[in-house]
Amino acid sequence: MSDTPTTTVDVLVVGGGLGGLTTTMNLARWGVSVLMVEKHPTTSVQPRAIGQNPRTMELLDVAGVADAVRRAGAAGGEQDHFTTRVVESVRGTVLGVFRESFDDLVTATAPCAPQPWALAFQDQIEPIMLARATELGAQTAFRTELVSYEQDVDGVTAVLSDRVSGERRQVRARYLVAADGDHSRIREGLGIPRHGLGVLSNVVSCIFEADLAEILPPEASGLYYLRNPQFSGVFIGSVRPQRHTFLVEYHPERGESPEDFPPQRFVKLLRIALDAPDLEPRILDVQRWEMAALVAERWRSGRVFLVGDAAKVTPPTGGLGGNTAIGDGYDLAWKLAAVVSGQAGTGLLDAYEPERRHVAQLVVDEALGLYADRLAPHLTDQLPRPIGYARVILGFRYRSGAVLEESAAVDDADTEDPQQPSGRPGFRAPHLWVYRDGTRISTVGLFGNGWTVITGADGHKWVEAAQHVATDLGMPLPAYRVGADVTGADDDVHAAYGIGTTGASLIRPDGVVAWRTDTTPDDPHTVLRSVLARVLSR
Repeated sequence: MSDTPTTTVDVLVVGGGLGGLTTTMNLARWGVSVLMVEKHPTTSVQPRAIGQNPRTMELLDVAGVADAVRRAGAAGGEQDHFTTRVVESVRGTVLGVFRESFDDLVTATAPCAPQPWALAFQDQIEPIMLARATELGAQTAFRTELVSYEQDVDGVTAVLSDRVSGERRQVRARYLVAADGDHSRIREGLGIPRHGLGVLSNVVSCIFEADLAEILPPEASGLYYLRNPQFSGVFIGSVRPQRHTFLVEYHPERGESPEDFPPQRFVKLLRIALDAPDLEPRILDVQRWEMAALVAERWRSGRVFLVGDAAKVTPPTGGLGGNTAIGDGYDLAWKLAAVVSGQAGTGLLDAYEPERRHVAQLVVDEALGLYADRLAPHLTDQLPRPIGYARVILGFRYRSGAVLEESAAVDDADTEDPQQPSGRPGFRAPHLWVYRDGTRISTVGLFGNGWTVITGADGHKWVEAAQHVATDLGMPLPAYRVGADVTGADDDVHAAYGIGTTGASLIRPDGVVAWRTDTTPDDPHTVLRSVLARVLSR
């Protein structure tokens, strides 16, 4: 490779799924030079993850793609519920029905989040994110795989290969992001173990085209868990006409493998699953994957970071996996950007693992609880009980060096009810509707483009302090005073954020409270500067 030109970037991202694309898109948004490589020729052609929760939509809104994702999700028609059925066949004996009303989910999340749900499929959202990343200046290369890499004290040197031409090139990056899926070669090469319940089932999935209008009634969209005497699998009744997804379990312990499921066998199984002996489906794509519950014990090794399924794998029950991958990518991107730009010290990166690993465990436990309720009642007594979707996605708590907890409020609570937010450090900043410059906006909409201060109605000194600290540290630090810069719910904001009329709250770029006080000290400039220096590891 000595004669091969070396490409130099700040961050190399390996893997172009939801986690890798989110990392890439947000690094580019922050002005970081980034190259994303993906071994497949395109973004995912499999629907896979379906639906974006309000927290995910907040993050996508910051990146400028929330509206496009929402439009993509609505393209197949509006839905007010999602039905999961356990059946012998799609039109056969029904063994159980679980009707998840979006009205119920909205009731649980709408009071504490400004963004509504979206219903896009993974193969719809990934091209949107890719286009945005490219627009923002990210470099991307498909049909390209990581051959090898070495890291040293200053960065990572990687060798990439074009899977078509075989041509190799070298990339020098300050950091490497492993977003290469649940069978991550990077994670395995680092020797990072995973813990958890493990593999629940092995699956081969196919996408097929067929006109099922006369087979499925209009209200039959949703998920069918197939418990047929001849096989176990899943059929997803898509809201998009003609294209559908079918998954079948296979059993390695019985000598079965993915190779036992060529397209012609899928045709036979589909006829059984859909009670349609004359069906002539067109098989478009076949892939294998594992339904598993596993969390990596380490999310970082030197200059290498794990994101998405490389870091955790969760059962699809509850639709939390893809959303969590987007959260991983966003969180790592803002931290890497702060370090690369010199805004933060490298110690800030130490916060990534404890924060996102905690969320991953919440998500896996929630998904396993739902899995037991629906498909494995024999495991109910062995698995954590679900604590509630809203609490998991909006009421999570971060503990790390990038959060300064209040000594008087130290407790063991891992989550809180987001409909009754405390405004404490480590929790997501509360959502309230206010007005800024005459426009109605959520307080959550004030955050996402950097560090932000929100202060009480009598917090003039905090506003001045933020201006001085911004100059001192060479970074933007906007400050919003209740009753002046934001109006309309003054008392509610004072109470929800726990700052009273004279205090202040420091909000991170991910909308999480880093620190707060309910008083104004004699020298707020020194206090605020010290706080930022600590959470930024400067």
